[in-house]
Amino acid sequence: MNKPAALPEFQRYQLAFTAHIRDPGAHPRPPGVEARRMKVYNELLFNNIEGFLLACFPVLRQVLGTRKWAKLVRAFFSAHRSRTPYFRQIPDEFIQYLQNEWAPADSYPPFMLALAHYEWIELVLAVSNRSADRTFDAAGDLLDGVPLLNPVLANLRYGWPVQRIAPRRKVQPAETCLLVFRDIDDAVQFSEINAFTARLLTLLEPGMVTGRAALAQIAAESRHPDPALVIQAGGALLDDLRARGAILGTCQPGKGT
Repeated sequence: MNKPAALPEFQRYQLAFTAHIRDPGAHPRPPGVEARRMKVYNELLFNNIEGFLLACFPVLRQVLGTRKWAKLVRAFFSAHRSRTPYFRQIPDEFIQYLQNEWAPADSYPPFMLALAHYEWIELVLAVSNRSADRTFDAAGDLLDGVPLLNPVLANLRYGWPVQRIAPRRKVQPAETCLLVFRDIDDAVQFSEINAFTARLLTLLEPGMVTGRAALAQIAAESRHPDPALVIQAGGALLDDLRARGAILGTCQPGKGT
């Protein structure tokens, strides 16, 4: 079996150069490069990456503190191989790194991934280009019609009260449901919701059932003694979600785009 051909000298030099930039502590500076000039490259590229992450994860940075934050960013910069050339997607790559590659030390808070995801989702929705793929009646009957959710919406569940995490504030694990969506003014809105609202949004998300049918299913699942009361309260909730912009209206049958 033939041995693979050795890389040309210039490619070996490039690999050594970029390895040092990614992790100067683990890879020596390649020969022939002045230390002062190499330091400029190191700081420029690392600071660029850190800057994009700081813009998306300010609370995470504050909670971790300077030292732990810098160590985390360096680990991401040195170990992760991004699959996109776009600067805006660097936070996406960071989330993938935390979810799939990073092995946190005990000194990092257990809520770290949940907090990072919570901060990241704001960017995801702020830049989303999704739009309604069905025509709808903005004033339609949300109980007897099929409600259409805002396409730029996330129905989230965390094991921590991520919206209350801050430096020097102690938090305990707690099941937390959050509704996040981009409103008509292109502002991303966050609100804590209860399990009832979260379940209702989950049932409505496919755009296949009426509001009344979804509420009847919730009443059956919870074995509520008065299903009519659930539907009545749910109708008011649907109207409130529409007023806030989380529901656009009701789907118009046979008029999808």
